[in-house]
Amino acid sequence: MTGFGRSATLAFVVTVSVFGQAPAPSQSAADGGGTSTDLFIMFGSDFVRPGLVPKANYNIGLGHTFGFLHKDPFGDELTVAYTYENAGSHGFLHTDFGSHTESLGIMKNFPLPGTKKVTGYTWIQGGLTSLTGYPTVVNRFYDGESLGAIIHFNSHQSIWVQEMYNKIVTIPWYTTTSAGYTWSW
Repeated sequence: MTGFGRSATLAFVVTVSVFGQAPAPSQSAADGGGTSTDLFIMFGSDFVRPGLVPKANYNIGLGHTFGFLHKDPFGDELTVAYTYENAGSHGFLHTDFGSHTESLGIMKNFPLPGTKKVTGYTWIQGGLTSLTGYPTVVNRFYDGESLGAIIHFNSHQSIWVQEMYNKIVTIPWYTTTSAGYTWSW
């Protein structure tokens, strides 16, 4: 893990331990109240332009919803995530050419009319991408912006489906389509 990733993880853990000590309210964060912590694992594919060549995109992270941020227009859930993307010649298997991204983000969950089982979200991330497979590792700034839906099975389990616009400095923009499992507590 890079220095940025270690720092981001430490900052997230300290934030959750300081602000996450209040007793959990009876209403879940998905219902518009209280706080929750989410562990998410996502699998997806980049569709790299030109040619829409599918490439592996795997993501794992933690998010914590803060009750005092519910009225913030950008988000109420702070996230830290690690993403591996394969940039090699054979899409979903590991190759020497890849990118490893550590990011911090802010997510905004919002209800969808007519349903309580499905909610929407936006997710803005920024971080550092390390490109491997070259004579030296190349580090670049990363920006990711997502729009997605969460299918809630119960107060602890859900599936996320998202479309993400990705931009790494010096690399043309690309989109990522992902689905993943989330455990909340």
